[in-house]
Amino acid sequence: MASYPTPHIDAAPGDFAKTVLMPGDPLRAKFIAETYLTDAKLVNNVRGIHGYTGMYKDTRVSVMASGMGMPSIGIYSWELYNIFGVENIMRIGSAGSLSEKVRVRDLVFGMAASTNSNYASQFGLPGTLAPTADYDMLKTAVAQAKAIGARYHVGNILSSDTFYDDDPAANSKWQKMGVLCIEMEAAALYMNAARAGKRALALLTISDHLVTGEATTAAERQTSFTQMMEVALETARALGHI
Repeated sequence: MASYPTPHIDAAPGDFAKTVLMPGDPLRAKFIAETYLTDAKLVNNVRGIHGYTGMYKDTRVSVMASGMGMPSIGIYSWELYNIFGVENIMRIGSAGSLSEKVRVRDLVFGMAASTNSNYASQFGLPGTLAPTADYDMLKTAVAQAKAIGARYHVGNILSSDTFYDDDPAANSKWQKMGVLCIEMEAAALYMNAARAGKRALALLTISDHLVTGEATTAAERQTSFTQMMEVALETARALGHI
């Protein structure tokens, strides 16, 4: 077992709650902590990756950025699961829609995360792993979305290593297989959770539409995706009763 603090997280295991919300953007983590948590304490700031722990209503919750891409969330989630005692991680981030039925600002729950990454090769599996969300987390989060009347979708998402793909037909190939949207982190998170025997869920807000061309601004992505944040926080609160 690795010791703490790690090269990436300058904290002790008790500094984190059992459930951690992980946006990609450190400023989104800061916004969530300042807007929704009481008595929020900065527990990590190595490399500007803001991590906070505080109270959401009656529940202790942490929020820490993951950075962009599977290598980055792979590091942070591995350390949180295996060193800092975290049980549940929810990725809360933006995604690009591949489906005409999935609109900008809709919520998407990643039931499974397809990927073009080689991340799973480290496990030496004699086949292909299908990275999936934890069912209890998924059904709890969907119930929270229903409760607030959010537009949402549940299904397969794509975790891509390439934001700028050299193949102009790449998106359409995933689209024809019913993949709802593209993001860049969930598959690695799901694999780390599976390996550690922990729980994970990706809860995404559609920031841009790769079919229609509609898009939100960087400022909107940082602070206005409040439905996603509120669903995630209420799910974190409910997890203590699962």
